[in-house]
Amino acid sequence: MIREISVEEALNNPRLRWVDVRSPREFAEATVPWAVNVPLFDDEERARVGTCYKQQGREQAIELGIRIVSPKIPSLLEQIKEATLGGEPLIYCWRGGMRSKAVATFLDLADRPVWRLTGGYRAYRQYVVSRLEAYDLRSRLIVLHGLTGVGKTDILKRLSEKGVPVLDLEEMAGHRGSAFGTLGEIRPRNQKMFDSLLFHTLERYKDEPFLFMEAESKRIGRVLMPDFLEKAKEAGIPVIVEASFETRVSRILETYLRGEQDRNRLQQQVAGAVSRIERRLPPDVRKDLTARIEEGNWRRVVEILLKEYYDPRYLYSQEKVEGDAIHLKADDPDAAAEACRGIWNRLKQQTATDVPV
Repeated sequence: MIREISVEEALNNPRLRWVDVRSPREFAEATVPWAVNVPLFDDEERARVGTCYKQQGREQAIELGIRIVSPKIPSLLEQIKEATLGGEPLIYCWRGGMRSKAVATFLDLADRPVWRLTGGYRAYRQYVVSRLEAYDLRSRLIVLHGLTGVGKTDILKRLSEKGVPVLDLEEMAGHRGSAFGTLGEIRPRNQKMFDSLLFHTLERYKDEPFLFMEAESKRIGRVLMPDFLEKAKEAGIPVIVEASFETRVSRILETYLRGEQDRNRLQQQVAGAVSRIERRLPPDVRKDLTARIEEGNWRRVVEILLKEYYDPRYLYSQEKVEGDAIHLKADDPDAAAEACRGIWNRLKQQTATDVPV
């Protein structure tokens, strides 16, 4: 029996294993974060069926789809079986149409329990957007400020590994939050995936009194932080993270150049990133940067960018929270993460005893 289920009911049913039967390209663009992709059609097949629909009509497109899918039915059922071990499959496509209905029917004919998401991925997306628009964030944010390279992201990752609740917005966005944010092996996410990851992380930590977050700008790569989170950031508890200039330069080189072997590709990426900010740099600084990039003198490139571009801007914004901020040394990232965990524990204890923070 095929059972229909709403997005909210499905999210509250831990036995369901979400199966996205859309094409690989659709799945790669945006999906439910924990879903597996078992496509009814691959990208080329989907294009063929779509073209047939436009040129010959619905009936002919359905017939073509049946001819394409029929030989694949045993493989599709086996893939879904392997992907949903320990639970029951929840099938969805774009809007709860023919693709999810077809796969659910195959499973039902094979006498396997199956659920079908009402409205498909589109309904899920609408649900996430509506929840974020009216989100009631009750946790208070502990916000890490600091100059580029002090290790804010490293601290967040270490805190998360220790079980401390963290909103790592750069990880969700697939971007490091600067003009150089996509340098190296990193894939930017779109707003749909960012919203989903953010919503589910917030729901996971909704009962936590405090969450750590980095002091990101409104735009992070391709995505925008929701207004309620930006307001919560501004009202958060500021922690200014500090490290020596030498440590910061070395940390940036390690982060951005890790594993990069293609010198020409790297030069093109860095030059492209510099071109996005060069109008804010004096002519002599632009000339110096260009020469250092051509030489492959990456340490000097980083030093120039920090002194001439990033530090003056970050120091300006940091001054706004200076008076109320907790200062934290981070040349040793493990010690800094442990100090942050200490801050988190103290704040929780104070809250538990009703002592004002």
